[in-house]
Amino acid sequence: MANEALVTAVKQIMALGKAGKADEAYAGYKALFESPEFRTYTPAEQRQAIKLVINHKVPPHFPPASMVEAHRAALGPLSDLLAAHNDPVDYELLGIAHVVVGNEAAAGNMFRTGLQLERERDPGSNLCGSLMKWVAAV
Repeated sequence: MANEALVTAVKQIMALGKAGKADEAYAGYKALFESPEFRTYTPAEQRQAIKLVINHKVPPHFPPASMVEAHRAALGPLSDLLAAHNDPVDYELLGIAHVVVGNEAAAGNMFRTGLQLERERDPGSNLCGSLMKWVAAV
């Protein structure tokens, strides 16, 4: 069962986005990711919330500052997830966050490492295909 506080926070943030208040929504995600409580949630809950911000499409060339800051705030929790679980999914999410904040060298390292791990685990997976696209993009 999802943490009620997290569900409430995400619903409030999503309502801002649906109301066309993108900057406020990104600020909400930034505050959520930087909160001490966020790191107490389960890895699955953290990933689910982070995936709401991190889009698997190539970001715009000049993303809004609020989007960059929300992705920058996700770097810490994603790095912690990666250190604890070494999951290829976390490498992809962290790589995308690095792309948005403008650190393509770090992104490329994340994508290549995640791809290597995923190829060992399941070379035919959708994640493997996604990581290959990201490696080619950076």
